[in-house]
Amino acid sequence: MVKLRLRRMGARNLPFYRIVAVDSRVKRDGKYIECIGHYDPKPTPSIVTIEMDRAIYWLGVGAQPTDTVRSLLRKAGILQKIHETKIADRKAELEAE
Repeated sequence: MVKLRLRRMGARNLPFYRIVAVDSRVKRDGKYIECIGHYDPKPTPSIVTIEMDRAIYWLGVGAQPTDTVRSLLRKAGILQKIHETKIADRKAELEAE
């Protein structure tokens, strides 16, 4: 099972995280499949950069985000975009019938 989770980087007391797609059996800082973004919690407004198309791809193939990554995806607007595309697809199906 693939998970979207954080991988800790940086020095002691200066952490930043990579948002990665990883096999769920791998330890926190182990080998990952793909890096899809970065999260830096230290600045006052924390910095989150996520590649939207890759995040949508991994969620589409069944990757499960951890609670923290899910909240970061929500703040970045990616979960909202997925929801809107599902609604648009349903409306198109209903109109086709």
